[in-house]
Amino acid sequence: MQLPRDPSNVACALVAAFPTRLAGDVQSVLAAIPEARLAPTMPLEVEVQGETVAIPSRIYNEEPGADSERPPLAGTQQVILHCLYSRHSDGRVRQRHLEQMVASGEPWVVPFVVQLAGEYVLEIIEAIGRGLPGLAVPGSGQRRLYGEFIARNPAFFARTERRVVSY
Repeated sequence: MQLPRDPSNVACALVAAFPTRLAGDVQSVLAAIPEARLAPTMPLEVEVQGETVAIPSRIYNEEPGADSERPPLAGTQQVILHCLYSRHSDGRVRQRHLEQMVASGEPWVVPFVVQLAGEYVLEIIEAIGRGLPGLAVPGSGQRRLYGEFIARNPAFFARTERRVVSY
């Protein structure tokens, strides 16, 4: 599904990728990134802590330049930016941003990481492994966080698993 070119619809689509409580932070991030050359594609709906979010399959925004005159993003906004760019059309951009957000303990980061695992790019899988060493540790916070997401999204996980097996 290709979203309309109307910029307000593009913003709505990207805001929908996060829990509603983060809408203001997402809007701040959107104000700090270049306009997309194409609309985001094929959102994937998942549940995060009882709320449905729609993660874009791909985004086409150029990365913000270091020389941007906009105020810098910090904290949650920086993690949101990394999540969005983990869906970028360029695999190297996805990997760079994944490495910056993979270790976050925020439940809304999890679907972005799991979606990347399903793309099975070796360097990205290795970055996930480095960033989530607790996944293999019974009872760890990372294992609980990802386990809860998988339990709430069995169809999404099954689809991701099928994709990985097919590679």
